[in-house]
Amino acid sequence: MKTVEQIYQDALKKSDTSLGLVRNINRQFRAMDESHLWPIRGSFNVTERAIRQARQSMRDTGEVNPLVYALTVEKNISTIVNDERNW
Repeated sequence: MKTVEQIYQDALKKSDTSLGLVRNINRQFRAMDESHLWPIRGSFNVTERAIRQARQSMRDTGEVNPLVYALTVEKNISTIVNDERNW
């Protein structure tokens, strides 16, 4: 598993635009996704939900910083997984 910093650094090597960085960050999070191993009520993919939430947050705030975006996705994944309402 990569850290957020590693994901961000890898994305920087492959893209030079904010949108390209965000797409690459999403691709890397999806590649590391293990939702199928521990389904939450068997009804949704944690990584996809975290990405959707981060996108919405980015739209709401106008924030386009890819590092902040990656940190937000990671925080969202942790929040979703640790929320006992999902069990």
